[in-house]
Amino acid sequence: MKITFLGHACLLIELQNKILIVDPFISGNPKNNKIEVNGLKADHILITHAHQDHTLDVEAIAKQTGASLISNYEIITHYEAKGIQGHPMNHGGSYDFDFGTLKYVNAIHSSSFEDGTYGGQPGGFILSAEGKSIYIAGDTALTYDMKLFGEEFDLNLAILPVGDNFTMGYTDALKASQFLNCNRVMGYHYDTFGYIEIDHDAATNYFIEHGVTLELLKIGEAITL
Repeated sequence: MKITFLGHACLLIELQNKILIVDPFISGNPKNNKIEVNGLKADHILITHAHQDHTLDVEAIAKQTGASLISNYEIITHYEAKGIQGHPMNHGGSYDFDFGTLKYVNAIHSSSFEDGTYGGQPGGFILSAEGKSIYIAGDTALTYDMKLFGEEFDLNLAILPVGDNFTMGYTDALKASQFLNCNRVMGYHYDTFGYIEIDHDAATNYFIEHGVTLELLKIGEAITL
């Protein structure tokens, strides 16, 4: 399993037989000068919630690749009205896909499309595939539900927002890693805009002091599990 950071909260997950993209926000990312939407391949697009900084390039990627969407019921219904097919889920539900198993889990945030259309309740995903499990938190505050995720899954990686202001910051992300029983964290949802700029050294050192690894990747860098 190879996970490439495409900027902000967008991920490219390469499995042996499928390619997943999570929360595509690429063309509008002011920090991106490496990733071209037109060059991406995908079999499925996972969407945690409806905000523009997670959905901006959904239609373009789905139309150029034929990828199907996976998200909550309201988001899937929204895109089906545009002719893009998908698989609806809701909190606490799991499903065995052709690439592995996904569980759609709670997140504490908001969710609406750019025009104000209701985007359902926000969520995150726990992906189990190829003998590995990763938690993709989406935009969320620290929540005690994460203890349940850590009890149910033996997580190899937790992908957590660390930018603060709109989501939890890195100090709460450290507490989340403890709830999750996961000592390897990939940070995301940081630096893209002024509100969420962070001190990288302070964040990584804070994690080191508590015996946890925080990886803050540059756009285009990858983790292999």
